[in-house]
Amino acid sequence: MTIKPTRRSVVAGAAATVAFGGLARPALAQGATALKVIVFPGLSNLSIFAAQHRGLFKKHGLEIELINTPNSGVLRNGIAKGDYHLGHAACDNAVAMVEIAKADVILAMGGDNGLNRVIVQPEIKSYADLRGKTVVVDAPNTAFALLLYKVLKDAGLNKGDYTVKPVGGTPARLKAMLEDKANAAAGIMNPPSSFAAVEKGLKDMGSAARAIGAYQSDTLFVMRPWAKANGDTVIRYIKAYVEGRRWALDPKNKDEVTKLLADRLKLSPKVAAQSYAAATDAADGIVRDAKFDLEGFRNVLKLRAEIEGQWGGNPPAPGKYFDMSYYDKALAGL
Repeated sequence: MTIKPTRRSVVAGAAATVAFGGLARPALAQGATALKVIVFPGLSNLSIFAAQHRGLFKKHGLEIELINTPNSGVLRNGIAKGDYHLGHAACDNAVAMVEIAKADVILAMGGDNGLNRVIVQPEIKSYADLRGKTVVVDAPNTAFALLLYKVLKDAGLNKGDYTVKPVGGTPARLKAMLEDKANAAAGIMNPPSSFAAVEKGLKDMGSAARAIGAYQSDTLFVMRPWAKANGDTVIRYIKAYVEGRRWALDPKNKDEVTKLLADRLKLSPKVAAQSYAAATDAADGIVRDAKFDLEGFRNVLKLRAEIEGQWGGNPPAPGKYFDMSYYDKALAGL
């Protein structure tokens, strides 16, 4: 079974696959549902890699076309236009879709806290050293950029004390820092790019989450009308995703998961091992079963209110941005 293509999905999805490094669409198994899933490349996709590796999407009657996005704008706009059925990204992007683009998108599952680190040039000794310098971000008004502004604000640097340069997702930010030392900080990076950055001589200033506490980062995005029309598909996707995560986090699968990360993300054995350790860290790793962190999401809204001055500085009730009914039904069936 295939889902009726969304507007522009056939042409735009195929173009995105070529342009953004997504996987070629496999031939559909009999009765399988085809899904276009857009993501940022990186460790946050471990559950998807695991579900593909273990045949779990196929088990639940799905065929996944995984497409890497170069930046949050492509991901947000593509989901809103119907070019992609599902997406994974920092949840603040969904808030921006609702509040700025007026898109009827919902968060349908959690993921992790981002495992976010602040990466700088080696000569930077403290955040104060970034005064008058350039920091590179994905998009200037969402997610990890806001987290960086909060880190710098708490260190005594306000907007205007540094230059913000949007360059794209984490790999693009790493490339920008390595190619031009005038780019003093890379905003926020997460594994494996954060480990690769240190390996290439950049400096890790520590966890960005210290600035805000609980933080909901990676989440599952889906347009609300599409989810209502394809609820069973969303539930089956979440089942496969969670089963993949459970397998990946099982210690007995450590060697196989580490090799999977090395193969899928083209990592050295050292960085693959570091990435596995980060993902499975009991205190700061990816969340078991991809549970949505409501308190972490409240902090995301507080951050947007504080840094962007949205909602008059008073964050709204979080309920309008998410619908965990699909997730709850998926877990009830596992």
